[in-house]
Amino acid sequence: MHLDIAVTGGVVRGRVAEGVAVFLGMPFAAPPARFAAPEPPGPWEGVREALAFGPPPPQGAALGPVDLPGDGSGDWLTLNVWAPWAEREPSAPVTSGRPVLLWIQGGGYVVGASGLPEYDGTRLARDGVVVVTLNYRVGFEGFGWVDGAPANRGLLDQVAALTWVRDNIAAFGGDPARVTVVGQSAGAGCAAALMVMPRAAGLFARVIAQSVPGAFLTPALAADVTAACAAELGVDIPDLAQVEPELLALAGDAVLATIRTRTDRWGAAAHGDIVFAPVVDGDVLPSTPWEGLTGEIDLVVGHTRDEQRLLTLLSGLLGEVTPELARESALALAPDPQRYLEAYPDPEQLYEVVRSDWLFRMPSLHLALAQAAAGGRAYLYELTWPAPGMGGMLGACHGLDVALVLGNLTQGQTAMLLGEVTPEVEAMSAQLRSAWVAFASDGDPGWPDVATGATRIVDVEPVATAYPETLSQEIWRDPPAVLDLR
Repeated sequence: MHLDIAVTGGVVRGRVAEGVAVFLGMPFAAPPARFAAPEPPGPWEGVREALAFGPPPPQGAALGPVDLPGDGSGDWLTLNVWAPWAEREPSAPVTSGRPVLLWIQGGGYVVGASGLPEYDGTRLARDGVVVVTLNYRVGFEGFGWVDGAPANRGLLDQVAALTWVRDNIAAFGGDPARVTVVGQSAGAGCAAALMVMPRAAGLFARVIAQSVPGAFLTPALAADVTAACAAELGVDIPDLAQVEPELLALAGDAVLATIRTRTDRWGAAAHGDIVFAPVVDGDVLPSTPWEGLTGEIDLVVGHTRDEQRLLTLLSGLLGEVTPELARESALALAPDPQRYLEAYPDPEQLYEVVRSDWLFRMPSLHLALAQAAAGGRAYLYELTWPAPGMGGMLGACHGLDVALVLGNLTQGQTAMLLGEVTPEVEAMSAQLRSAWVAFASDGDPGWPDVATGATRIVDVEPVATAYPETLSQEIWRDPPAVLDLR
């Protein structure tokens, strides 16, 4: 059954099936001018069909394929809505004023598209929330440093999407005063950044940040990445605007492929395989999240226990980490490498713990601590339930929470981590979905906040206890520093 709704720009036509209204590919901004901030969408005549996802933003394939070909239109900035709906009375939602979950996907700031099957919002919508997913510019288009252009264009895209939600989500039964931004991996880094961005103030009430990366760049380092991309293409930096977006994305791939040759100049960013990330430019992003929190936005934040293991598998190093590589990671990334070297004599474990801590675990912990120090509510968790798929070799790895939170247990790349959908898998998904929906509804996920000293251990039998990664917490006494040139 089709359903028409008036939104910014005109009327869109979605569909209602099995109690959920679905609207796909709705423009929240006009096709962006090159390296420019997003502008509001232009109007259209008649009814615009919202039955298919919009094309993904230009991106390389450094972190895996995105099986959604672009159409060359540049109309990348679209979003999608899933909302509970009564099929017998299609003119209105089941009820109004529902909490809204706006999902920001990850992908290392270089890949990602909202139309991938792992981000389908149907299951969460059936739990009683309105779900929004969106495309935002990634790689050079979204985060590359361009003199004279706004920095962090990918973040500005997200602000534009949040503005659209504020202005339109009531028509889908959502409450614009109860918007929760949910992000995983790079999406969690974006969600954390939005918390300290003046342009995003007032557009959302809560944040759920799953595996927050600690990578934020100085303008100097970001400018050096730009120079490296230009060199890969054999063009002068001012001429990058004339390069096709897809070719510029491939240049970013090439820089990433050779990034370990740049450790003398890019330091930890090169050791950590970081090419693009939000830039602390003093304008769009005035500070890192750890420095700029005011405590006004409620926060759930956490990480998985074995964050690095999936990334080690994807890099072809699982079971192949040498003592030299593990030691190099500790010396390059850790504030006290000797303590790691003494505690973890096995090189595989040393490599995994150091890199898990540097990239995701300690940034997530310190975001919770910074929020509490600012007087705000912060709820900390660690997912320890091991992924049963792929022979169980990945433990509680990075990305495991995506399938569990969105409830897409049989579709998308993250479903491979689950394997057979057993009653235990279903129960773990229900546990996380229930906590996220409860937090979006009233600000309480169901366990004590971090100010009490409690961390939620997410497993078959969840418990609230002291933060378990005590050695790592002792080593990482300070929040992440902005990554800079050496």
